[in-house]
Amino acid sequence: MTTNHFDPSQARDFVGAKWDAEIVPQLVEYIRIPNKSPMFDADWVKHGYMEQAVSLMETWARAQDVPGMTLEVVRLEGRTPLIFIEVPAANGGRNDDCILLYGHLDKQPEMTGWDEGKGAWEPVMEGDRLYGRGGADDGYAIYGSLAAVMALQAQGAAHARCVVLIEACEESGSYDLPAYVDHLAERIGKPSLVVCLDSGCGNYDQLWCTTSLRGMAGGNLTVKVLEEGVHSGDASGIVPSSFRIIRELLSRIEDERTGRILVDGMHVEIPAERRQQAGKVAEVLGTEVYDKFPFLPGMTPMASDLTELVLNRTWRPALSITGADGLPALSSAGNVLRPQTSVKLSLRLPPTLDGKRGGELLQEALLKDPPYGAQVSLHLEKASTGWNAPALAPWLENAIDQASQDFFGKPAMYMGEGGTIPFMGMLGEKFPGAQFMITGVLGPHSNAHGPNEFLHIPMGKGVTACVARVIAEHNAASLRGETTGVAAVAGGQVHGDHGCC
Repeated sequence: MTTNHFDPSQARDFVGAKWDAEIVPQLVEYIRIPNKSPMFDADWVKHGYMEQAVSLMETWARAQDVPGMTLEVVRLEGRTPLIFIEVPAANGGRNDDCILLYGHLDKQPEMTGWDEGKGAWEPVMEGDRLYGRGGADDGYAIYGSLAAVMALQAQGAAHARCVVLIEACEESGSYDLPAYVDHLAERIGKPSLVVCLDSGCGNYDQLWCTTSLRGMAGGNLTVKVLEEGVHSGDASGIVPSSFRIIRELLSRIEDERTGRILVDGMHVEIPAERRQQAGKVAEVLGTEVYDKFPFLPGMTPMASDLTELVLNRTWRPALSITGADGLPALSSAGNVLRPQTSVKLSLRLPPTLDGKRGGELLQEALLKDPPYGAQVSLHLEKASTGWNAPALAPWLENAIDQASQDFFGKPAMYMGEGGTIPFMGMLGEKFPGAQFMITGVLGPHSNAHGPNEFLHIPMGKGVTACVARVIAEHNAASLRGETTGVAAVAGGQVHGDHGCC
């Protein structure tokens, strides 16, 4: 018998107890593991930290009472591992439909600047916050995904077949994931709903769903002018500084006064709907649009118009210099005109701009006509395309809003994010009929990738319960023939609305 009834209070109680008794202690142990993404730990295999993180999650998942669940740590040669979990439909749900739940277990590097007593690999509880690297980005994903499914089973509610994918190189651009998705294609099937728990939230008061993600082009720009360093008094005025040449090259792509990207091809037309959503976000958040960042006293944001700030963060290209080489520490810097300077570029691209094209435009602007004939090179490490959600399907829009009302007492909000989740663009192309629920717990001051990163535990509980609600409503929509996955099975081709949130 199919059971479509869903009791929010039961789900809240189950999820809350699961988080308190198991998930938070698991995340404490997970934070202790320095399992940096391969881009930040070339010897990740030798160090074994990735295996420790996989083992921690695998052991917990296998211990859960989920009838029929299968788990495999899939290992393709030369690639990071991937956790693949399959949960069959329950209580009359459909096995010919599928929900794909996604997360990752690799982490960003330590970063300096943590408060005293805190650190990347030192879990610290302060009130409702669990500090440490990776708890919110994205260690909680496997626990939240399975807890949401288990919350439904605990009250006998129906759900379709669920597949959980937890990858291990998202912070390096998910370069291993396409191979795994192809390898597992038959076992995954055609999901009609994709749930991603790796995004952000504008506040901790309601459910937030992501409508777009920026792409990214980045790499190492190097300027060489000499075979070796020379006395600066002897050479300055004759030998151009490699640092000044880097400055000149960067001015080709960025207005240093305003931060506006000067390459026309890196800008796109912002859809009217996204402008309207940005206005609503600005209205709801107010100055929290920028107050969430740890500005120094007297500092101001790049614009005064809140809507424009939201659009700057989500739909406009922006450059950050995230590292440098060739510069000695101040304590050991002498009067030397250095032979070379290198900087790491992180260029965020609009959601609808092709990442490869963004990388080409960057190379064209920086490498042509090098000043003074200097040796200029750009090693591109990333060229990822962003993602823009198509129209939201009615059943999913209703389910998301009901979930937010159930567990937060406020309507859901929709907002673009400034970061990049390469998996979303790939899935959008691979499963054009799927609905997307992209959400997460990275809210004000949570500081993902930076010092004092934390997981807001009540938000984690709320998001988990909301996912349970959406999975239950997905099953009801599936039985009514409203999900594209079932329509594709029944009709032999994908048709209907291609919705996302």
